[in-house]
Amino acid sequence: MHNQNGINTGGMSWLGFELNVLRRLKFQSVALPLAGEPHLGQYLKRLNVSVAANDPAEWAWTKSTVFIENNSEVLTEVDIDQVLADAYVPANYFKNATLLSWFNETDAWWFDNVRANAEKLQSPYKRALALALGMAVGDYVFSFNLETRDLRQPLSLSNVFRRLWKALPLPVDNRRRNKSTNAPVRSFVAETFDTDLLFLRLPHPPRATDSRNARVLSWREEWLKQTRTTRDNGHVRLAAPVETKEQYLKLVEDLLHIAAHVPTWAIAGISDGFISTDELVECVGDARKIDAVYTKDFSELLGLKAVIITAGA
Repeated sequence: MHNQNGINTGGMSWLGFELNVLRRLKFQSVALPLAGEPHLGQYLKRLNVSVAANDPAEWAWTKSTVFIENNSEVLTEVDIDQVLADAYVPANYFKNATLLSWFNETDAWWFDNVRANAEKLQSPYKRALALALGMAVGDYVFSFNLETRDLRQPLSLSNVFRRLWKALPLPVDNRRRNKSTNAPVRSFVAETFDTDLLFLRLPHPPRATDSRNARVLSWREEWLKQTRTTRDNGHVRLAAPVETKEQYLKLVEDLLHIAAHVPTWAIAGISDGFISTDELVECVGDARKIDAVYTKDFSELLGLKAVIITAGA
């Protein structure tokens, strides 16, 4: 399953839906206030679009830095050796003891040492890439549960890291200036100018079925920040926690007013019982005249419907 902003989505079908809508619009630059996973930005780079990706979550910002902002830098064999040096050698103490709540002690030492070694790389893009690969190793570990852990291959995590590195495609170089930031959503939108399109993938309060996904995103944040974080930290919010649909829609409305200077909007949301498509359409329509509403039904797979609302100034 492919996740965007802490929402389990239907793999490439979800991304295909977003791209199908965006290809109908005319734009040379796009702002992604809640980028989540970098897949959409990577595809838009291939279409020669200048991408400005933002996310308040450090795990998402790290991924956007290397897969969206970075046009050319890669990790070399020397870099890999440096990152994996003494990865399994215990130190006197854990730099990030919270890892023991996520992994067994052997794996925890590996993640602790690799996190420290990555900081020794000179280039910020190389550091981000090493950390992105480390997150992928963590995803590998979390892909097994009590019933399937016997299927985990007897590979060291260092070997998994190397395999993932060798499988990486070359960076997408669209010869455009792309950027990645780690700012609050409202600040990013207010300070983003000279952009043709705002693509806002709205976050959603986590559901009970999102528990595994929330766990994966939370460990990423704690590994990168090397400290305990609130367990809902991986679920990026617009500005503040919400408990009612009225609070949620008010936050969306306020954000859209801040985004009034951006010529074209594409607002993506989901309908699964918390906010209906009609309520979201009404909210966007109160801020700007709507051009089109696109929907895709993922009910059989995920129990939700996706909606993208486009609006021009």
